[in-house]
Amino acid sequence: MLFLAVIVFTFLGACAVGPDYSQPELEVPENFRQSETSSSLESLANLPWWELLKDSTLQKLVQTALEGNRDLQQAVASIEEFEARLYVARTDFAPQVTGSARFPALGRTKGGFRFPAAPGTFNYSLLGDLAWELDVWGRIRRSTEAALADLLAREENRRAVVLGLVSGVAQAYFDVLQFDMQLDIARRTLESWEESVRIASARLKRGVTSRLDADQFEAERANAAARVAELERSMTQKENELSVLLGRNPTKIERGTILTDQVFPPEVPAGLPSELLQRRPDVLQAEQELAAATARIGVAKADRFPKVTLTGILGVASPRLSNLFQSDADFGAAGFDLVGPLLNAEALGFQQDVAEAQARQALAQYEQTILVAFKEVEDALIAVQTARVQRQAQIEQVEALRSALRLASLRYQGGVTSYIDVLIAKRSLFDAELSLAETHRLHLVSIVQLYKALGGGWSPYPEPVSPVSVKG
Repeated sequence: MLFLAVIVFTFLGACAVGPDYSQPELEVPENFRQSETSSSLESLANLPWWELLKDSTLQKLVQTALEGNRDLQQAVASIEEFEARLYVARTDFAPQVTGSARFPALGRTKGGFRFPAAPGTFNYSLLGDLAWELDVWGRIRRSTEAALADLLAREENRRAVVLGLVSGVAQAYFDVLQFDMQLDIARRTLESWEESVRIASARLKRGVTSRLDADQFEAERANAAARVAELERSMTQKENELSVLLGRNPTKIERGTILTDQVFPPEVPAGLPSELLQRRPDVLQAEQELAAATARIGVAKADRFPKVTLTGILGVASPRLSNLFQSDADFGAAGFDLVGPLLNAEALGFQQDVAEAQARQALAQYEQTILVAFKEVEDALIAVQTARVQRQAQIEQVEALRSALRLASLRYQGGVTSYIDVLIAKRSLFDAELSLAETHRLHLVSIVQLYKALGGGWSPYPEPVSPVSVKG
C-alpha cells in the first residue's frame, strides 16, 4: 500500500500548479530606421572585440580590464552564488535523512525514552530519520525552475558587465587620445600667441601698433593657456577613470595609435531585430528574470495546498550498550504526513498576489528593456552615419581656415589690412581644430556604441557557458 501511494502521489505531481513560462509576443519593427544604408556583407555584431579594436595597446588594456576589473569579479562571484542556490533547490527533490545517537555517559538515568513501534524503555539508541516531500503540486519543481532562471540571469548579467566594461575601456581610451590631440593643438596655439604677444609688445614700444592690439593678443594667449590647463585636468581625470576600469590605482595610461589613425570598418551593418533580441545580454537577463518570476507564482500557489511528506524512522535501541546491535534491538516505522495551511491560508493567498504582481513588474521591465535596446541601436546608427559626414565637413573647414590664416598673415605683412583679420582667422582655426578632434573621437565611439547596442562579440571566452538543465 505504501509503495502504491508513492506511485499515485508521484503521478499527481507530474502537473505543477501555476503558469508555464512562454516568451511574450511583442510588437517589434521589422527593420531599423537607418538599416537601409548598410551594405557590409560581414555582420559587425559577429566580430570579436579584438578584431574590431585594431589598436594593440587598446587590446592590452581591454585584456587587463577583463582580468582585473572588480565589477566583473563581482559578477562572476554572483554566478557562483546562484549556482549554489540552484543545487540547494535541487536537493529538495531527494529525501532528507538525518541521524542521531543517544549514549548516556554521566550519572544514572531513571526511566528512558520510549520509541514508537519499539517495545520497552531504552537508554542507548542509534536512529535514522527520513523525510521526503512528494512534489504533488510542483512546488519544488517551480522553485528549481526559478533558481535556474536566476542563474541564467546572473550569467547574462556577467555578459552585460563584460559588454559595458570593454566598451567603457575603448571609449575612455579614445577620450584620452582626443585630449592628447586637443592638448597638442592648444599648446601649439599657445606658443603661437606667445610669439604674437612678444611681437606686439615690441611693436607697441616702437609705436607701430596700438595698446588695443597688444591687449587682444594677450587675451588670446591667456585663453589658450586656460584651455591647456583645462585639457590637462580632463586628461588626468580620464586616465584615473580608465585606471579604475583596469582594476588599478590611478596611473598614467599607455598610448598606441593616434586618434586620426585608428582603423574601423568603413561600413556598419545594422543587423536585424531578431538578432538584437538574441544577442543583447540585458534583454536576455530581463527575460530570465521574467521566467523566474513566473515560476515563483507556481511556488506561491503550491504553498496554499497541503504538503505530503513520506516519513520514516529506522534504528536500534537497547537498555544495555552491549545489546545494542543484537537482532532483537532494531525497529522501524513509516508513514505519511499531511500538512496544510489553516489560519495562515489568507496570508498565503496574498503571497500569491505578491508573486503575480512581481511577474507583471518583470514583464514590464522586459518590454522596457527591449524598447531601450531598439532606441540605443537607432541612436548609434544615426551617430555613425552623421559623424562620418560631420568629420569630413570639419576637415574641409580646417583646411579652409588654414588657407584663410595664411592669406590674412600675408595681407597684414603687406600692410593691406589690420592684424584683427589675423586674430579672427587664428581664433577660428583653433576652435575648428579642437572640434575636429572631438568629431574624430565621436566617430570612433559611435561605432563602439553601435557594436555594444547590437550585443556584439564581447565575450572573453571561446565558448559560451552552457545552460544548466533542470533534473529532478
